[in-house]
Formats: sequence, structure tokens, C-alpha cells
Amino acid sequence: MIKLADLTEDPLNQLPINAMKEQFSLGFVRMVAAAAGCSVKDHATDYDGVDITVASSAQYDRFYAPQFELQVKCTNRPDLVREAHVNWSMEAGPFQKLTNPTRYLPAYLGVLVIPVGAGPWLEQDETQLLSRSRMYWQAANQLGTLADGAGSITVRLPRQNTFDVPQLKSIMELLGNGGDW
Repeated sequence: MIKLADLTEDPLNQLPINAMKEQFSLGFVRMVAAAAGCSVKDHATDYDGVDITVASSAQYDRFYAPQFELQVKCTNRPDLVREAHVNWSMEAGPFQKLTNPTRYLPAYLGVLVIPVGAGPWLEQDETQLLSRSRMYWQAANQLGTLADGAGSITVRLPRQNTFDVPQLKSIMELLGNGGDW
């Protein structure tokens, strides 16, 4: 079985840890989206407060091919995971972009929680690919509001909101049937 640690022992041949976390979180979303029958559209920048767009190709009651924008974050801090939610601190500017009520597409925040250290993120052999991580999500319009003059906000993502195939299909069904706005 190959472990990520086996590939990262030589610091000259790896990305910085934050770049690794960014790529791992985007890869996680891509795997879940593909398994749910959805696609992922890349953004050249995240100036608008989002990293990617997740799209369905299905026809729902009201809309064909619903999609939403997703800001993806990654952490290996287990202290952020509480009994009922995951805390995530956001600076005022990115928070305001993500939660802007005039946004054309609905937006979501996804936070991937990975184990401490690079080794246990991923295991692979001929029969399986195992990720020891989980992503939690929340609709941007449910993240709360920034207090006047505040430079940041800590948002809560419910632990029941796991970014997995059934929940992604539910998000698409909700959007496709005209909900979440």
C-alpha cells in the first residue's frame, strides 16, 4: 500500500504544505462530484470569493443543469471540529464576497478536515483509494452576517453537512427544483 508520506519524504520534491492542502481539497471535491454524476468547472482566480463551480447535467422540476460556486478550504486542526459543527475563521473581504446576496449563482463554503501530518491523508492499493478526510459544507446565505467594523468572522459548518455523494445530489436537487434562494 502506498501512503502519501512515502511520496513526501524528500522536501525538495514536494509542494509547500499549504499548496498540498489546496490541491488535496480540490481533488476531494472532484472525486465526490464525479461519483455524484456532476462536473467541476475551474476558475482562473478566486477574486470573487470562490474556487470552483460544481455543475449537474440533470433535468429537475424547474431547472436543467443546476450549478453552484464553492469556496474550498483545508485544515489539519482537529480543535476546529466540535461536537455539532466545525468552526472556520474568515477575513471580512472574502466573507463578504462569498455571502454577497446579489451573487448570480448560489455559493457554498466547504472545509476539508485532514489528519495532522502528511502521511495519513491518503492510502492506495490495487483495490482501493482511501482518504482519511471529510469535508463539511454550508450554504453561504446561512453563514451569518459580519458585525459592523469587524475584520473577520468565525462561521459554523454543521457536522451533519458532509460533502458526500448523497448530500451533493440533494444540493443539486434543491437547486434544480428552485430552492436555496
